[in-house]
Amino acid sequence: MHKTTVEIPEALATRAKRFVAASGRTATLRELIIAGLERELDAREQPPVADFYWPTVSGEGPRVDSASALALSYGLPE
Repeated sequence: MHKTTVEIPEALATRAKRFVAASGRTATLRELIIAGLERELDAREQPPVADFYWPTVSGEGPRVDSASALALSYGLPE
């Protein structure tokens, strides 16, 4: 286990302490910080997901020009 000191903005520390106290669980501020750090690292280690769709006909590749494909992918008017 590595022990370190981290400065947290006062408002965030107060909010976190209130959450832990009000949760009614045995969670501690330490556990909340560890869970948040793990979640953030997991999210940043994942490759970004491209939210893009190429319309195809029978799986034979794009059948539209790139401008139309972009409009269709994002629900824009053509």
